Amino acid sequence: MNYTSVGFKNLNFSSWFLMGLLQGLISWCFLDFGPVKEGALFIFFRKFDSPVLSFPMVMSSDNVHGLVLALSSSVFIGSSFIVKKKGLKKAGITGVRAGSGGYSYLYEPWWWVGMITMIVGEIANFAAYAYAPAILVTPLGALSIIFSAVLAHFILEEKLHIFGVLGCVLCVVGSTSIVLHAPKERDIESVKQLWRLATQPGFIVYTVVVLIVVAVLIFCYAPRYGPTNMMVYIGICSLMGSLTVMSVKALGIALKLTFSGMNQFIYFPTWFFTIVVVFFSLMQINFLNKALDTFNTAVISPVYYVMFTTFTILASMIMFKDWDSQNASQIVTELCGFITILSGTFLLHKTKDMGDEKTSNTPPVFSSPQNPNSNANDG
Repeated sequence: MNYTSVGFKNLNFSSWFLMGLLQGLISWCFLDFGPVKEGALFIFFRKFDSPVLSFPMVMSSDNVHGLVLALSSSVFIGSSFIVKKKGLKKAGITGVRAGSGGYSYLYEPWWWVGMITMIVGEIANFAAYAYAPAILVTPLGALSIIFSAVLAHFILEEKLHIFGVLGCVLCVVGSTSIVLHAPKERDIESVKQLWRLATQPGFIVYTVVVLIVVAVLIFCYAPRYGPTNMMVYIGICSLMGSLTVMSVKALGIALKLTFSGMNQFIYFPTWFFTIVVVFFSLMQINFLNKALDTFNTAVISPVYYVMFTTFTILASMIMFKDWDSQNASQIVTELCGFITILSGTFLLHKTKDMGDEKTSNTPPVFSSPQNPNSNANDG
């Protein structure tokens, strides 16, 4: 397959395309639309008498900005998987593949376009939390899974079969259920306060266990099972990602307080969290590239999203101890969400090679219908 003929025609067009989207996104953030009047969408949600699905008669402009930023984030992050995968494939033709330990993708412009796209998406996602509540923003991240899976089918020709769609649906439903019923984090007002929470015995035990498991995966399992089992690379990224998110939260608080006139960079914890963010982010990029270069993108996206979300919520619960405020129904719902996630992950993992089997009897989701008279003509 000639990958240079798929997707964007040339790099200049893609660059201008991304710049235009980014410019529109920034312009939207600073526009003041005022309150948005009630429409069909809000009337639909108001039919549910639920604190989770209820929308007010008038939606504030902040919530509109947050909603648009979250949707834009899903589009950018979902497409970044495809662009990076295309760059990895092109780099593998002229150099050592990332799945084999090579770094030739660093010289591939398409990979850098994918990285920039992912960074823009993460910035938009971070900004969305500043405008809208997490209960509105977080579940929308699951849309990137569907977006990348469909793009992978059409652009990378990674066939998505019906079992893959079912696995994606199970993962999205399960992770969304957990996010919607996860306990709220306590308000943190200083880096020192977060450092005290991070040095509690429970979170120290979690951190030590994560570091040991990551070390075992990197040095023992990745060389032997990494090229054949995607859970190795994704497990490394997800476990490190849970600690990265906790450090990013601390760094964000430090920057916010510093800009307000209270310099937080004179304290050791701030620099410690900064080093953790930089080091773990680079490690995650490395192993995520290996996973994308080796396995089907339509499978990598949902499994990575599910595992990352699960471990992040687990780390947050251990660090902030917010489960004390939950009732029995919330806990049962979270357990059901975990079971749903495990079911979807198992289905995705067991059927990950189905799209590559030319003799498979399972039809792809987006395949074109065959002419019923073709077999008769061949005969």
